[in-house]
Order: sequence, then C-alpha cells, then structure tokens
Amino acid sequence: MDLNKQFIKTKRPCADGFRWFLKHHQEGADYQPLLDALVLAGRTGDACWLLEQFGPTDTVLEVDAVEAGALVFAGSLLVRGGVEVDTVLVAGGGIRAGGGIRTGQGLTSGGDIRAGGMIRCGGTLACGGDVGAQWNIEVAVDLRAAGNVRAGWDIACGGAADIGGNCSAAHGIAFGAAARCGHGLRAGEGIEGEAAIRAGHGIEAGSNIACRDHLEAQWGIRAGGDIRAAGAIRAGESLQAQHIEAGQGFGVYAGLAVREDNWAACAQVRSAQRPVRLFSGHWERP
Repeated sequence: MDLNKQFIKTKRPCADGFRWFLKHHQEGADYQPLLDALVLAGRTGDACWLLEQFGPTDTVLEVDAVEAGALVFAGSLLVRGGVEVDTVLVAGGGIRAGGGIRTGQGLTSGGDIRAGGMIRCGGTLACGGDVGAQWNIEVAVDLRAAGNVRAGWDIACGGAADIGGNCSAAHGIAFGAAARCGHGLRAGEGIEGEAAIRAGHGIEAGSNIACRDHLEAQWGIRAGGDIRAAGAIRAGESLQAQHIEAGQGFGVYAGLAVREDNWAACAQVRSAQRPVRLFSGHWERP
C-alpha cells in the first residue's frame, strides 16, 4: 500500500505528524516501511494512529524471536520463541509466540494473542480475538478482549476487565477494578475483585469468591469455599458455597431468571447456614 501526502491528509493527521511526513517522505511511502520509520524516529503514537486509520494487512512476519524497544506491525506476528518489547507492541493481526510475551507498556492485537509461556503486559492489553497463555496472564492496567481469555496458571489484572467471551484460569483470578465477562468466569482456585464482578453466564471458583462491590451472574454462582461481596449477590439461577454473605444493607438473590414456583429445582441456595437477607431462592443445606 503506497501512502502519499494527499491520501494521508484525508485522514486529518495532527500538524506535527504531517510536517514530519512531508519532511521525510515527501514522495510517499509504503505502509509497513512508514510504520517502521515512525517507530525508529520515536513517534510510536503516530505509528499507532496510522495503523488505526488504514487497518491491518494479511502479511505474516515469521521470526525466531522478537527483542525491540517498540514494535508496530500491520500484519500478524508468528514468533517461534519469546517476545520482549520495552514499550508498546501493536499488531493489526494476531500475535502467536512459542515462548512468553512481555511488554513494558501496552499490548494490542487485532486478532488472537497466544503464548506458549506467560503474558506480562505493563500497560493495557487490548485484543480483537482470544487471549491464551500456557502460564500466567499478568496485566498492569486494563484487560480488554473481544473473545475468550484463558490461562494455564493465574490471571491478574490490575485495572478493569471487559471480556466478550469466557474467562478461565487453572489457578486464581484477580481483578483490580470492575470486571465484566460476556460468558462464564471460572477459576480452579479463588476469584477476587476490587470492584463489581458481572458474568453473562455462570461464575465458578474452586475456593473462595471475594468481591468489593456487587457480584452478579445471569446463570448460577458456585464456590468451593465462601462467597462474600461488599454489595449485593445476584444470580439468575442457583447459589452454592460453604458461606454466602452480601454487604451491609445489601441482599442475596437467587432465581432472578426463574419462576418462583420453580425455585426448589432451579434456584437453590446451598450453604451451611441460611444467608442473611436472602430475598429470593430456595435455601437448603448441602
């Protein structure tokens, strides 16, 4: 793709970035070489803007490993080893690595992100597909994925999470701000949230579920240990845990998507003791 000054001007670039383009590429430039030149000149933000304007390509870059200060690539990355980027890594397509993926700042991909090791992102992770790691997924700021997020070990998100599909980890899951999963949320161990946790399907944890705001699932919520929230606990179907406790002044609700005459079958609340302020659902001991 050849980008000339008339074509770029139609996208209304910032004045400083357009002056740089006219100074260094008066006769125009190919798409990826221009992205590379911008990154090399320390204008990574302009490179990201250019990729947003002109979109991804079908190009696939296959390499043994990636070590860079920053990388903005319009196509997909296929890396046989690991990926180490000091600042931002942006790909218009997918990113697949046989080893781990580490970025000092943001990690953005228009397609799937998959790692044979861990994924460690020092900023926001934004993915247009699925995110999968054989080891941990660690995100310092926000986690946004259009598809599923799956980790062979733990998932730790320092900020908010917005996941279009399922979110699952063999061990624990922790969110530093509000978390939304379009489908299910499942951890082999505990689930912790510093703000509200909401799931479009069910929530399941092998041990405790602890939430500092409202806890909500359109289906059921089940924990091998306790379920505790600082706000309300709301489930479309059943609740099951050793102990279930909502925040002061808030209630526990099961069967919100079930007719009252079907609560005994489809809106069971199973815990050692009847939850305080249980406003809907059929309680019974395990």
